[in-house]
Amino acid sequence: MLWVALVISPTPPPEPPRTPSPEQPASPDPLDGLALWCLQFTPRVAKVEGCAVVLEVQASLKLFKGEAALKARISDEAPDLGVIGIGWASNAKAALVLARCGILDLGGRDLQTVLDALPLVELTASAEHAEVLARMGVTTLGHLRTLPRDGVSRRWGDDILMALDQAYGRMPEAFKWEVIPETFSVRYELPAREDNASALLAYARPMLMQMCGWLASRHAGAEGYTLRWVHDSMRAKDAGDGGEVTIRSAEPMRDLEHFTRLLAEHLAKLELLAPVGELRLDAVGVERVTEQSLSLLPQSLGSGESLILLAERLAARFGPECVLTPYRCDDHRAAFAARWSPAAKRKPRKPEAVPELPAPTMLQDTPIRLAVREGCPHYQGPLTLLVGPELVECGWWDRVPGTSTTQSVQRDYWVAISETAGALSIFCEQLDSGELAWFLDGVYA
Repeated sequence: MLWVALVISPTPPPEPPRTPSPEQPASPDPLDGLALWCLQFTPRVAKVEGCAVVLEVQASLKLFKGEAALKARISDEAPDLGVIGIGWASNAKAALVLARCGILDLGGRDLQTVLDALPLVELTASAEHAEVLARMGVTTLGHLRTLPRDGVSRRWGDDILMALDQAYGRMPEAFKWEVIPETFSVRYELPAREDNASALLAYARPMLMQMCGWLASRHAGAEGYTLRWVHDSMRAKDAGDGGEVTIRSAEPMRDLEHFTRLLAEHLAKLELLAPVGELRLDAVGVERVTEQSLSLLPQSLGSGESLILLAERLAARFGPECVLTPYRCDDHRAAFAARWSPAAKRKPRKPEAVPELPAPTMLQDTPIRLAVREGCPHYQGPLTLLVGPELVECGWWDRVPGTSTTQSVQRDYWVAISETAGALSIFCEQLDSGELAWFLDGVYA
Protein backbone atom coordinates (compact mmCIF):
# COMPACT_ATOMS: atom_id res chain seq x y z
CA MET A 1 0.00 0.00 0.00
CA LEU A 2 1.00 3.62 -0.52
CA TRP A 3 -0.24 6.29 1.88
CA VAL A 4 -0.07 10.08 1.74
CA ALA A 5 -0.38 12.32 4.78
CA LEU A 6 -1.22 16.01 4.42
CA VAL A 7 -0.67 18.16 7.51
CA ILE A 8 -2.11 21.63 8.01
CA SER A 9 -1.30 24.27 10.61
CA PRO A 10 -3.14 23.52 13.86
CA THR A 11 -5.76 26.18 14.46
CA PRO A 12 -6.39 27.46 17.99
CA PRO A 13 -9.88 26.90 19.38
CA PRO A 14 -12.17 29.82 18.51
CA GLU A 15 -13.02 32.29 21.23
CA PRO A 16 -16.61 32.07 22.43
CA PRO A 17 -18.80 34.89 21.08
CA ARG A 18 -19.77 37.65 23.46
CA THR A 19 -23.45 37.08 22.78
CA PRO A 20 -23.98 33.38 21.98
CA SER A 21 -26.62 32.79 19.31
CA PRO A 22 -27.98 29.40 18.22
CA GLU A 23 -28.39 30.77 14.68
CA GLN A 24 -24.68 31.55 14.36
CA PRO A 25 -23.05 28.92 12.10
CA ALA A 26 -20.05 27.02 13.35
CA SER A 27 -16.64 27.96 12.01
CA PRO A 28 -15.67 25.85 8.98
CA ASP A 29 -13.11 23.12 9.60
CA PRO A 30 -10.21 23.46 7.11
CA LEU A 31 -9.78 19.68 7.20
CA ASP A 32 -13.24 19.25 5.66
CA GLY A 33 -12.24 21.17 2.56
CA LEU A 34 -8.90 19.37 2.31
CA ALA A 35 -10.59 15.97 2.61
CA LEU A 36 -13.11 16.99 -0.05
CA TRP A 37 -10.28 17.85 -2.43
CA CYS A 38 -8.49 14.55 -1.69
CA LEU A 39 -11.54 12.47 -2.62
CA GLN A 40 -10.74 13.01 -6.31
CA PHE A 41 -7.68 10.77 -5.92
CA THR A 42 -9.17 7.88 -3.92
CA PRO A 43 -12.28 7.07 -1.85
CA ARG A 44 -10.03 6.00 1.04
CA VAL A 45 -9.62 9.39 2.71
CA ALA A 46 -9.71 9.99 6.47
CA LYS A 47 -9.13 12.89 8.87
CA VAL A 48 -6.73 12.09 11.72
CA GLU A 49 -5.61 13.83 14.90
CA GLY A 50 -7.43 17.06 14.09
CA CYS A 51 -4.71 18.46 11.86
CA ALA A 52 -4.07 15.99 9.03
CA VAL A 53 -5.70 14.01 6.24
CA VAL A 54 -4.41 10.61 5.13
CA LEU A 55 -5.28 8.85 1.89
CA GLU A 56 -4.35 5.47 0.38
CA VAL A 57 -3.49 5.87 -3.33
CA GLN A 58 -1.87 2.60 -4.44
CA ALA A 59 -4.84 1.59 -6.60
CA SER A 60 -5.02 5.07 -8.19
CA LEU A 61 -1.46 5.43 -9.46
CA LYS A 62 -2.16 4.33 -13.04
CA LEU A 63 -5.14 6.68 -13.23
CA PHE A 64 -2.89 9.66 -12.40
CA LYS A 65 0.07 8.66 -14.64
CA GLY A 66 2.15 6.98 -11.97
CA GLU A 67 3.60 7.73 -8.56
CA ALA A 68 5.99 10.46 -9.69
CA ALA A 69 3.25 12.42 -11.49
CA LEU A 70 0.86 12.11 -8.55
CA LYS A 71 3.54 13.25 -6.11
CA ALA A 72 4.28 16.28 -8.27
CA ARG A 73 0.60 17.21 -8.55
CA ILE A 74 -0.15 16.92 -4.84
CA SER A 75 3.03 18.77 -3.90
CA ASP A 76 2.09 21.57 -6.31
CA GLU A 77 -1.60 21.97 -5.39
CA ALA A 78 -1.88 21.00 -1.71
CA PRO A 79 -0.09 24.10 -0.29
CA ASP A 80 -2.90 26.26 -1.72
CA LEU A 81 -5.24 24.47 0.71
CA GLY A 82 -3.10 25.26 3.76
CA VAL A 83 -0.95 22.11 3.74
CA ILE A 84 2.44 22.63 5.38
CA GLY A 85 3.72 19.05 5.35
CA ILE A 86 3.42 16.09 2.96
CA GLY A 87 4.65 12.56 3.62
CA TRP A 88 4.56 9.33 1.60
CA ALA A 89 5.03 5.92 3.21
CA SER A 90 3.72 2.36 3.27
CA ASN A 91 1.32 3.09 6.15
CA ALA A 92 -0.63 6.11 7.33
CA LYS A 93 1.07 6.59 10.70
CA ALA A 94 4.56 6.58 9.17
CA ALA A 95 3.47 9.00 6.44
CA LEU A 96 2.11 11.35 9.11
CA VAL A 97 5.41 11.28 11.03
CA LEU A 98 7.37 11.97 7.83
CA ALA A 99 5.08 14.88 6.96
CA ARG A 100 5.58 16.46 10.39
CA CYS A 101 9.35 16.13 10.01
CA GLY A 102 9.36 17.69 6.54
CA ILE A 103 10.43 14.44 4.81
CA LEU A 104 8.55 13.79 1.55
CA ASP A 105 9.23 10.04 1.24
CA LEU A 106 11.61 7.26 2.16
CA GLY A 107 13.87 7.92 -0.82
CA GLY A 108 14.46 4.22 -1.42
CA ARG A 109 15.51 3.59 2.18
CA ASP A 110 14.07 1.07 4.60
CA LEU A 111 11.12 2.33 6.68
CA GLN A 112 12.65 1.25 9.99
CA THR A 113 15.93 3.01 9.22
CA VAL A 114 14.19 6.30 8.46
CA LEU A 115 11.83 6.20 11.45
CA ASP A 116 14.54 5.24 13.95
CA ALA A 117 16.29 8.58 13.44
CA LEU A 118 13.18 10.78 13.84
CA PRO A 119 12.30 12.56 17.10
CA LEU A 120 9.63 10.83 19.18
CA VAL A 121 7.77 14.13 19.69
CA GLU A 122 6.43 13.73 16.11
CA LEU A 123 4.48 10.61 17.14
CA THR A 124 1.40 11.89 18.96
CA ALA A 125 1.15 9.02 21.42
CA SER A 126 4.75 9.51 22.61
CA ALA A 127 4.85 13.31 22.42
CA GLU A 128 3.08 13.80 25.76
CA HIS A 129 5.77 11.69 27.49
CA ALA A 130 8.69 13.22 25.56
CA GLU A 131 9.97 15.27 28.50
CA VAL A 132 10.18 12.26 30.83
CA LEU A 133 11.69 10.07 28.13
CA ALA A 134 14.26 12.74 27.25
CA ARG A 135 15.56 12.70 30.82
CA MET A 136 16.13 8.97 30.31
CA GLY A 137 18.10 9.65 27.13
CA VAL A 138 15.26 8.51 24.86
CA THR A 139 14.80 11.16 22.16
CA THR A 140 14.12 9.23 18.93
CA LEU A 141 11.66 6.58 17.84
CA GLY A 142 14.57 4.17 17.51
CA HIS A 143 15.46 4.67 21.20
CA LEU A 144 11.84 4.13 22.18
CA ARG A 145 11.60 0.96 20.09
CA THR A 146 14.54 -0.63 21.91
CA LEU A 147 13.04 -0.13 25.40
CA PRO A 148 11.52 -3.20 27.13
CA ARG A 149 7.89 -3.36 26.00
CA ASP A 150 6.60 -4.60 29.36
CA GLY A 151 8.13 -1.64 31.16
CA VAL A 152 6.80 0.86 28.62
CA SER A 153 3.32 -0.65 28.88
CA ARG A 154 3.26 -0.56 32.69
CA ARG A 155 4.49 3.02 32.90
CA TRP A 156 2.81 4.75 29.96
CA GLY A 157 0.07 2.38 28.81
CA ASP A 158 -0.51 0.33 25.67
CA ASP A 159 -1.41 3.28 23.42
CA ILE A 160 2.18 4.29 22.91
CA LEU A 161 3.17 0.75 21.91
CA MET A 162 0.20 0.46 19.55
CA ALA A 163 1.08 3.75 17.83
CA LEU A 164 4.71 2.65 17.55
CA ASP A 165 3.75 -0.69 15.99
CA GLN A 166 1.39 1.04 13.55
CA ALA A 167 4.12 3.46 12.47
CA TYR A 168 6.53 0.58 11.80
CA GLY A 169 3.85 -1.39 9.94
CA ARG A 170 3.49 -4.19 12.48
CA MET A 171 -0.15 -3.47 13.30
CA PRO A 172 -3.01 -2.31 11.06
CA GLU A 173 -4.91 0.93 11.56
CA ALA A 174 -8.66 1.54 11.43
CA PHE A 175 -10.14 4.69 9.92
CA LYS A 176 -13.49 6.33 9.44
CA TRP A 177 -13.56 7.06 5.72
CA GLU A 178 -14.93 10.32 4.39
CA VAL A 179 -18.16 10.16 2.40
CA ILE A 180 -18.63 12.14 -0.81
CA PRO A 181 -21.49 14.61 -0.17
CA GLU A 182 -24.41 14.78 -2.59
CA THR A 183 -24.15 18.56 -3.01
CA PHE A 184 -21.30 21.05 -2.81
CA SER A 185 -21.48 24.10 -0.56
CA VAL A 186 -18.53 25.50 1.40
CA ARG A 187 -17.91 28.65 3.41
CA TYR A 188 -14.71 30.38 4.40
CA GLU A 189 -14.08 33.01 7.04
CA LEU A 190 -11.51 35.53 5.86
CA PRO A 191 -8.53 36.03 8.21
CA ALA A 192 -9.00 39.81 7.82
CA ARG A 193 -11.73 42.03 6.48
CA GLU A 194 -11.28 42.71 2.76
CA ASP A 195 -12.72 45.69 0.87
CA ASN A 196 -11.03 45.03 -2.52
CA ALA A 197 -13.11 42.76 -4.77
CA SER A 198 -10.15 41.52 -6.83
CA ALA A 199 -8.39 40.41 -3.65
CA LEU A 200 -11.23 37.95 -2.98
CA LEU A 201 -9.87 35.74 -5.78
CA ALA A 202 -7.01 34.55 -3.57
CA TYR A 203 -9.51 33.24 -1.02
CA ALA A 204 -11.97 31.87 -3.60
CA ARG A 205 -9.40 29.80 -5.52
CA PRO A 206 -8.94 27.17 -2.75
CA MET A 207 -12.73 26.88 -2.61
CA LEU A 208 -12.79 26.30 -6.37
CA MET A 209 -10.10 23.63 -5.95
CA GLN A 210 -12.33 21.86 -3.46
CA MET A 211 -15.28 22.08 -5.84
CA CYS A 212 -13.28 20.66 -8.76
CA GLY A 213 -12.02 17.85 -6.52
CA TRP A 214 -15.59 17.08 -5.46
CA LEU A 215 -16.73 17.07 -9.10
CA ALA A 216 -13.90 14.71 -10.07
CA SER A 217 -14.79 12.31 -7.25
CA ARG A 218 -18.38 12.18 -8.55
CA HIS A 219 -17.31 11.98 -12.24
CA ALA A 220 -19.38 15.09 -12.82
CA GLY A 221 -19.09 18.61 -14.15
CA ALA A 222 -20.76 21.90 -13.21
CA GLU A 223 -22.27 24.50 -15.47
CA GLY A 224 -21.00 27.08 -13.01
CA TYR A 225 -21.04 28.22 -9.40
CA THR A 226 -22.32 30.98 -7.19
CA LEU A 227 -19.94 32.97 -5.01
CA ARG A 228 -21.59 34.78 -2.13
CA TRP A 229 -19.93 37.23 0.23
CA VAL A 230 -21.11 38.42 3.62
CA HIS A 231 -20.37 41.96 4.74
CA ASP A 232 -18.78 42.71 8.05
CA SER A 233 -21.16 43.52 10.89
CA MET A 234 -19.56 46.97 11.17
CA ARG A 235 -21.01 48.31 7.91
CA ALA A 236 -23.20 51.13 6.69
CA LYS A 237 -26.93 50.56 6.88
CA ASP A 238 -27.43 50.87 3.14
CA ALA A 239 -24.67 48.35 2.33
CA GLY A 240 -26.86 45.32 2.92
CA ASP A 241 -25.87 41.89 4.24
CA GLY A 242 -23.72 41.01 1.24
CA GLY A 243 -23.86 40.11 -2.43
CA GLU A 244 -23.30 37.30 -4.91
CA VAL A 245 -22.16 36.56 -8.42
CA THR A 246 -23.00 33.49 -10.52
CA ILE A 247 -20.44 32.26 -13.03
CA ARG A 248 -21.69 30.02 -15.85
CA SER A 249 -19.95 28.17 -18.67
CA ALA A 250 -21.28 26.86 -21.97
CA GLU A 251 -21.16 23.20 -20.85
CA PRO A 252 -20.58 21.22 -17.65
CA MET A 253 -16.89 21.06 -16.77
CA ARG A 254 -14.44 20.98 -13.86
CA ASP A 255 -11.58 23.03 -15.25
CA LEU A 256 -10.10 24.91 -12.29
CA GLU A 257 -8.11 27.40 -14.36
CA HIS A 258 -11.10 28.24 -16.57
CA PHE A 259 -13.36 28.80 -13.56
CA THR A 260 -10.67 30.96 -11.93
CA ARG A 261 -10.20 33.13 -15.02
CA LEU A 262 -13.94 33.73 -15.33
CA LEU A 263 -14.17 34.74 -11.67
CA ALA A 264 -11.20 37.10 -12.03
CA GLU A 265 -12.95 38.88 -14.91
CA HIS A 266 -16.13 39.36 -12.87
CA LEU A 267 -14.36 40.51 -9.71
CA ALA A 268 -12.34 43.07 -11.68
CA LYS A 269 -15.57 44.90 -12.52
CA LEU A 270 -17.12 44.55 -9.05
CA GLU A 271 -17.18 47.25 -6.38
CA LEU A 272 -17.84 46.13 -2.80
CA LEU A 273 -20.24 48.22 -0.74
CA ALA A 274 -18.64 47.19 2.55
CA PRO A 275 -15.69 45.08 3.79
CA VAL A 276 -16.21 41.31 3.38
CA GLY A 277 -15.68 38.84 6.24
CA GLU A 278 -16.98 35.57 4.81
CA LEU A 279 -17.28 33.78 1.45
CA ARG A 280 -19.60 30.96 0.38
CA LEU A 281 -19.40 28.87 -2.78
CA ASP A 282 -22.12 26.63 -4.25
CA ALA A 283 -21.92 24.48 -7.38
CA VAL A 284 -24.60 25.14 -10.01
CA GLY A 285 -25.94 22.76 -12.67
CA VAL A 286 -24.04 19.63 -11.66
CA GLU A 287 -24.27 16.86 -14.26
CA ARG A 288 -22.49 13.58 -14.79
CA VAL A 289 -19.99 13.84 -17.64
CA THR A 290 -18.61 11.10 -19.87
CA GLU A 291 -14.88 10.63 -19.52
CA GLN A 292 -13.01 10.74 -22.83
CA SER A 293 -9.90 8.66 -23.42
CA LEU A 294 -7.33 10.52 -25.45
CA SER A 295 -4.93 8.88 -27.89
CA LEU A 296 -1.69 9.74 -29.64
CA LEU A 297 -3.09 8.18 -32.82
CA PRO A 298 -5.33 10.09 -35.23
CA GLN A 299 -8.91 10.05 -34.01
CA SER A 300 -10.38 9.62 -37.51
CA LEU A 301 -9.30 8.65 -41.01
CA GLY A 302 -10.08 12.15 -42.18
CA SER A 303 -7.55 13.79 -39.89
CA GLY A 304 -5.20 14.35 -42.81
CA GLU A 305 -2.30 12.20 -41.54
CA SER A 306 -1.91 8.44 -42.00
CA LEU A 307 -0.55 6.15 -39.32
CA ILE A 308 2.63 5.63 -41.35
CA LEU A 309 3.30 9.37 -41.57
CA LEU A 310 2.55 9.78 -37.87
CA ALA A 311 4.96 6.98 -36.96
CA GLU A 312 7.67 8.49 -39.14
CA ARG A 313 7.19 11.95 -37.64
CA LEU A 314 7.35 10.61 -34.09
CA ALA A 315 10.42 8.54 -34.96
CA ALA A 316 12.13 11.64 -36.35
CA ARG A 317 11.30 13.56 -33.17
CA PHE A 318 12.12 10.96 -30.50
CA GLY A 319 14.50 8.64 -32.35
CA PRO A 320 13.87 5.52 -34.47
CA GLU A 321 14.29 3.12 -31.55
CA CYS A 322 11.50 4.82 -29.59
CA VAL A 323 8.73 4.11 -32.11
CA LEU A 324 8.22 0.40 -32.76
CA THR A 325 5.70 -1.47 -34.87
CA PRO A 326 4.82 -5.18 -34.64
CA TYR A 327 5.15 -7.56 -37.55
CA ARG A 328 4.52 -11.26 -38.00
CA CYS A 329 7.36 -13.69 -38.66
CA ASP A 330 7.41 -17.00 -40.50
CA ASP A 331 7.68 -18.98 -37.27
CA HIS A 332 5.28 -21.62 -35.96
CA ARG A 333 6.38 -20.98 -32.37
CA ALA A 334 3.76 -18.67 -30.86
CA ALA A 335 6.31 -16.88 -28.65
CA PHE A 336 8.46 -15.98 -31.70
CA ALA A 337 5.72 -15.33 -34.27
CA ALA A 338 5.47 -11.61 -33.44
CA ARG A 339 8.47 -9.28 -33.44
CA TRP A 340 8.96 -5.54 -32.95
CA SER A 341 10.93 -3.36 -35.28
CA PRO A 342 11.62 0.39 -35.59
CA ALA A 343 8.83 1.89 -37.67
CA ALA A 344 11.23 3.55 -40.10
CA LYS A 345 13.00 0.24 -40.86
CA ARG A 346 9.97 -1.96 -41.31
CA LYS A 347 9.67 -3.57 -44.75
CA PRO A 348 6.40 -4.79 -46.27
CA ARG A 349 5.87 -8.54 -46.03
CA LYS A 350 3.77 -10.91 -48.03
CA PRO A 351 0.49 -12.03 -46.45
CA GLU A 352 0.86 -15.35 -44.69
CA ALA A 353 -1.41 -18.36 -44.66
CA VAL A 354 -3.85 -18.68 -41.78
CA PRO A 355 -2.49 -21.27 -39.30
CA GLU A 356 -4.50 -24.34 -38.44
CA LEU A 357 -4.96 -23.15 -34.86
CA PRO A 358 -5.74 -19.48 -34.14
CA ALA A 359 -3.07 -17.60 -32.19
CA PRO A 360 -3.96 -16.81 -28.54
CA THR A 361 -4.76 -13.22 -27.68
CA MET A 362 -2.35 -13.11 -24.71
CA LEU A 363 0.75 -15.24 -24.22
CA GLN A 364 2.29 -16.16 -20.89
CA ASP A 365 5.78 -14.77 -20.30
CA THR A 366 6.75 -18.28 -19.20
CA PRO A 367 4.49 -21.30 -19.91
CA ILE A 368 2.78 -22.55 -16.75
CA ARG A 369 3.00 -26.27 -16.09
CA LEU A 370 -0.42 -27.81 -15.55
CA ALA A 371 -1.45 -30.50 -13.11
CA VAL A 372 -2.50 -33.82 -14.66
CA ARG A 373 -5.09 -36.04 -13.02
CA GLU A 374 -6.09 -39.35 -14.58
CA GLY A 375 -4.43 -38.30 -17.84
CA CYS A 376 -6.44 -35.03 -18.06
CA PRO A 377 -4.74 -31.59 -17.73
CA HIS A 378 -6.24 -29.28 -15.10
CA TYR A 379 -6.30 -25.48 -14.81
CA GLN A 380 -8.87 -24.13 -12.37
CA GLY A 381 -10.61 -27.45 -12.94
CA PRO A 382 -10.47 -30.13 -15.67
CA LEU A 383 -9.82 -28.98 -19.25
CA THR A 384 -11.72 -30.18 -22.31
CA LEU A 385 -9.56 -30.51 -25.43
CA LEU A 386 -11.46 -28.77 -28.22
CA VAL A 387 -9.19 -28.40 -31.27
CA GLY A 388 -5.90 -30.11 -32.05
CA PRO A 389 -3.35 -31.44 -31.95
CA GLU A 390 -1.10 -29.24 -34.08
CA LEU A 391 2.48 -30.52 -34.07
CA VAL A 392 5.08 -27.75 -33.96
CA GLU A 393 8.68 -28.85 -34.44
CA CYS A 394 11.08 -26.03 -35.28
CA GLY A 395 13.67 -23.64 -33.90
CA TRP A 396 16.71 -25.91 -34.20
CA TRP A 397 18.53 -23.08 -35.99
CA ASP A 398 17.71 -20.45 -33.33
CA ARG A 399 20.60 -20.39 -30.86
CA VAL A 400 20.58 -18.50 -27.57
CA PRO A 401 23.14 -15.65 -27.92
CA GLY A 402 26.46 -16.53 -26.31
CA THR A 403 25.65 -20.22 -25.80
CA SER A 404 25.45 -23.42 -27.80
CA THR A 405 21.86 -24.04 -26.69
CA THR A 406 19.10 -23.82 -29.26
CA GLN A 407 15.49 -22.73 -28.73
CA SER A 408 14.14 -25.77 -30.51
CA VAL A 409 10.63 -26.96 -29.55
CA GLN A 410 8.66 -30.12 -30.30
CA ARG A 411 5.13 -29.70 -29.03
CA ASP A 412 1.51 -30.67 -29.65
CA TYR A 413 -0.72 -27.58 -29.39
CA TRP A 414 -4.40 -27.71 -28.41
CA VAL A 415 -7.26 -25.32 -27.87
CA ALA A 416 -8.82 -26.26 -24.52
CA ILE A 417 -11.92 -25.07 -22.69
CA SER A 418 -12.13 -24.33 -18.96
CA GLU A 419 -15.44 -23.68 -17.22
CA THR A 420 -13.88 -20.84 -15.22
CA ALA A 421 -10.96 -19.55 -17.34
CA GLY A 422 -12.53 -19.81 -20.81
CA ALA A 423 -10.63 -20.74 -23.99
CA LEU A 424 -6.95 -21.57 -23.44
CA SER A 425 -3.95 -22.42 -25.60
CA ILE A 426 -2.07 -25.39 -24.13
CA PHE A 427 0.62 -27.75 -25.39
CA CYS A 428 2.05 -31.16 -24.51
CA GLU A 429 5.81 -31.58 -24.49
CA GLN A 430 8.22 -34.39 -23.65
CA LEU A 431 10.73 -33.41 -20.96
CA ASP A 432 14.37 -34.43 -20.88
CA SER A 433 13.45 -37.16 -18.40
CA GLY A 434 11.07 -38.66 -20.94
CA GLU A 435 7.96 -37.58 -19.04
CA LEU A 436 5.06 -35.95 -20.89
CA ALA A 437 3.99 -32.61 -19.41
CA TRP A 438 1.21 -30.14 -20.18
CA PHE A 439 1.72 -26.37 -20.18
CA LEU A 440 -0.54 -23.29 -20.41
CA ASP A 441 0.78 -21.12 -23.26
CA GLY A 442 -1.86 -18.39 -23.64
CA VAL A 443 -5.44 -17.21 -23.28
CA TYR A 444 -8.06 -16.33 -25.88
CA ALA A 445 -10.01 -13.15 -25.22
